[in-house]
Amino acid sequence: MEQKDKDKKQILLRLSSSLWEELASWAQDDFRSINGQIEFLLTESVRQRRKKDLPNTDET
Repeated sequence: MEQKDKDKKQILLRLSSSLWEELASWAQDDFRSINGQIEFLLTESVRQRRKKDLPNTDET
């Protein structure tokens, strides 16, 4: 087992049936497992939040 996999945490997540179906459909479209899709979406959300929270250095 890779070190990367050993560092992952497991959580119990309860979802409504309708949300589960939406995620399952989306995951299938993206050729991912449902777990992989949820991890992808959470990672993207954190990345966007970090980007938003960075100070804007482009101002003159």
